[in-house]
Amino acid sequence: MKKGLNLIYLFLLSMGIISTGCNENPKLFAGGYSEGNAKGLSVFTFNEKDGNLELLTESDAGPNPSYFCFSGENSLIYFLNEVDEFNGKTGGGLTTLKYNSKTGICEKLNELVVPFGGPCYISRSADKDFLFLANYGSASVAVVKLSKAGIPERATDSILYETDSTNVSHPHMIQQDPAGKFVYVTDLGLDRIMIYDLNKNTGKLNQKSNGICNVPKGSGPRHFTFNAEGSKMYLINELGSTMMAFKVDAKGGLELIQTLSTIEKGFEGKSFCADIHMSMDGKFLYGSNRGENTIVIYKIEEDGSLTVAGRSTCGGDWPRNFIIDPSGNFLLVGNQRSDQISVFRINTKTGIPEGPVNNVKMEGVACLKFAP
Repeated sequence: MKKGLNLIYLFLLSMGIISTGCNENPKLFAGGYSEGNAKGLSVFTFNEKDGNLELLTESDAGPNPSYFCFSGENSLIYFLNEVDEFNGKTGGGLTTLKYNSKTGICEKLNELVVPFGGPCYISRSADKDFLFLANYGSASVAVVKLSKAGIPERATDSILYETDSTNVSHPHMIQQDPAGKFVYVTDLGLDRIMIYDLNKNTGKLNQKSNGICNVPKGSGPRHFTFNAEGSKMYLINELGSTMMAFKVDAKGGLELIQTLSTIEKGFEGKSFCADIHMSMDGKFLYGSNRGENTIVIYKIEEDGSLTVAGRSTCGGDWPRNFIIDPSGNFLLVGNQRSDQISVFRINTKTGIPEGPVNNVKMEGVACLKFAP
């Protein structure tokens, strides 16, 4: 009799009628601009079967928490606050929240002023000891030291780039390569990528001898991503509406090998690129066009070069940020001007996002990330 009951249990389990709790739906964290009644942070559960999003909680992550990154081992989230004055002091903000992975409830732990202000991007170092911030509004970057518990302690370095009336620096992204060897900074204003070493003892950035890669004037380099090996970098340019592929050498240097348009031939309106991500299997590359309001898809060839695979709608207006879910089957777009998150199912054969299969409202949505 006991054997028979066990067989029935196994059958029901295989059919998904009984849940063990191991397949808990992942949590989507969405940050944005906190004008009006918007709190700035929304947490959703995401159904990996049908793409449904269900709002769990909303939290205060400080003013304009427009970008963030995680410390998964400490259940922490680091939010930049895109402002020029924070807690009565000149500078941007860095707000740390602790999150509950089951409930999505967040608790504010720490606030820190970032030198100069106007941050737009934040990432964590590979050794988990530092945060990097790019400050678009103040032409600067900053490095922040983390305690052993992951709490931001102090800024260990800040670099203010010289500008004048005709040459204005706008750092837009700062992040290490996959191996954590080098730190890369895109400068949208001066059309360049800068390359640094990080001194792990002092928390200082030291520019490398090959530390400036210039791109054609008017490109406006914004965000980048690497292949898994770190041998190729892919860069999306906001102003030029182009996607670039670079070869990365052993010293972190960049060699441009390809430039492709992100917009449809014949498009006559204004469009500004925003975000870039690679598929889980490394076969496709995605970029967002604000204005044309599309997601462009490239196939990544064996040699790392790109060919256009197609494009899809973004599901709304002004696709500032997007993300691929942990299963690799869905692409979620944060449409800033239409205040919505649009969900697409990815055709695994073509790489094309199809849909949207779902839309949810969120005011001023600017950054989407799944909890690690």
